[in-house]
Amino acid sequence: MGFCLSVRIRAGAGRSLEYDPSPLARAEAGVPLITRLAVSGYRSLRDLVFELDRFTLITGPNGSGKSSVYRALRLLADAAQGRLIASLAAEGGLSSTLWAGPERFSQAMLRGDVPVQGTVRSAPVRLLMGFASDDFGYAVDLGRPGSTHPFHLGPEIKLEAMWTGEMLGRANLFAERRGQAVRLRRSDDGEWRSATDSLLPFDSMVTHCADPIDGLELLQMRDRMRNWRFYDNLRTDADAPSRRPQVMTYAPVLASDGGDLAAAVATILAIGDRSGFDQTIDDAFPGARVTIGGEDHGVVQMHQPGLLRPLRARELSDGTLRYLLLTAALLSPRLPEIMILNEPEASLHPSLLGALARLLLHASRNCQIVLVSHSERLIAELRAGGVHDIALDKRLGETRVEDHDPPRWNWPKR
Repeated sequence: MGFCLSVRIRAGAGRSLEYDPSPLARAEAGVPLITRLAVSGYRSLRDLVFELDRFTLITGPNGSGKSSVYRALRLLADAAQGRLIASLAAEGGLSSTLWAGPERFSQAMLRGDVPVQGTVRSAPVRLLMGFASDDFGYAVDLGRPGSTHPFHLGPEIKLEAMWTGEMLGRANLFAERRGQAVRLRRSDDGEWRSATDSLLPFDSMVTHCADPIDGLELLQMRDRMRNWRFYDNLRTDADAPSRRPQVMTYAPVLASDGGDLAAAVATILAIGDRSGFDQTIDDAFPGARVTIGGEDHGVVQMHQPGLLRPLRARELSDGTLRYLLLTAALLSPRLPEIMILNEPEASLHPSLLGALARLLLHASRNCQIVLVSHSERLIAELRAGGVHDIALDKRLGETRVEDHDPPRWNWPKR
């Protein structure tokens, strides 16, 4: 006999939003969840593996590695966009992003009997990142070129692997890249074939070896990875694009900087969950409603009780505008497979954090969410909703997960 655990959270105006973290609810969503994230050798993430759920909340004190986890997820998504090496170079290359501590800690170092000290490196320089879901997994291994290479300071892709299921094994591997050579396993007879032997070190097999005939699985996985959505730079400054009138067109996905807010809101009102949008605004700003003013060039405007005219986007406070941006992102008519948000509470008044938590929990019913936060109020509201909590801390400069037994993970071997 089974049971279903659900949490009903009180919302404004007598409404409630329900978050159901049960496996049944996850299955009903129809999209496999990303269940594991693994990072090794990236910034403070010396060797980190943890589980993800439908809603994963990542917390921890300043400097504990929250932003590094967010950036690692973004780098994995960049592999499917062909931007992985460029993104690492923008962070300063391997010299700036590699784990800066010793290759391993001795027991004496861990006990504090001796100071942390370097040891002779026995393994090659490696920055590894990977993730897995119920149906497939992917890992990439980056390192340095040879010392005589003209770009010897930059990173290059040494190895990639893609497999079915959560755990990499010899039997379920279906795409592999070693150096410049890529091979793919045929789905019909299980035989391997060579896809290329001349893949450049800054190109990923995810972008260059996916085709609808022999690389169909790789193509499907690439498209899913390209659908990941990130929000960490929703602009609300005086010159933010969201404050200016915009040419109106369908925008089912809010831009990463929120620049097409008016079009995104108009799209929700036209083809999305208009009732849910109106309720969300009323939950945060009782009695208020949001419309789009103008004709060819629209602008967001907020009607509030007691005011004789609506306030246009350029007149709204940073916090109010940010809440509208988050609402447009989370109520998108075209939700992604997974949405990753970094400190969405920035610039919000504490009175809005309860409404934001309810909005996030509601959105997670149709979209997997990973959220990085350091707001105690928002964290408490989300924990009350039963989200999966990953609490980070640091020991000897290394990011660790508190009270956590990491899931099994296999890295591809060079």
